Amino acid sequence: MPATDQLSLTFAALADPTRRVILARLARGEATVNELAAPLDISLPAVSRHLKVLERAGLISRGRVAQTRPCRLEPAALELAGNWLRGRREEWEASMDRLDDLLRTAGDLAVTGRASAGGPSPEGAP
Repeated sequence: MPATDQLSLTFAALADPTRRVILARLARGEATVNELAAPLDISLPAVSRHLKVLERAGLISRGRVAQTRPCRLEPAALELAGNWLRGRREEWEASMDRLDDLLRTAGDLAVTGRASAGGPSPEGAP
């Protein structure tokens, strides 16, 4: 299924380590394609393809200054992904808290002997 919503495009773009390196570089400021390609062991056309993916995801934008097209980071798409992840983290933490409570209750029952299947309680009461 093709990624069409913004969040899917963002996570698909972030899935590639080369694109994450490019984003990390752009977090320090604007850069040209040549500047972005310099530390990478890939061709300029490959860097351009990565930039197109990042641009389509809204993670970067490209301007025009004379003959160059500097790239810049667009933090809004990253913010969208971060907000989504924070929401999932809150859900996961709440689930883990409920599981912790359940396990603690089950452990307390096991220690007191009330968890035995139909057997007498430690005090001998029915």
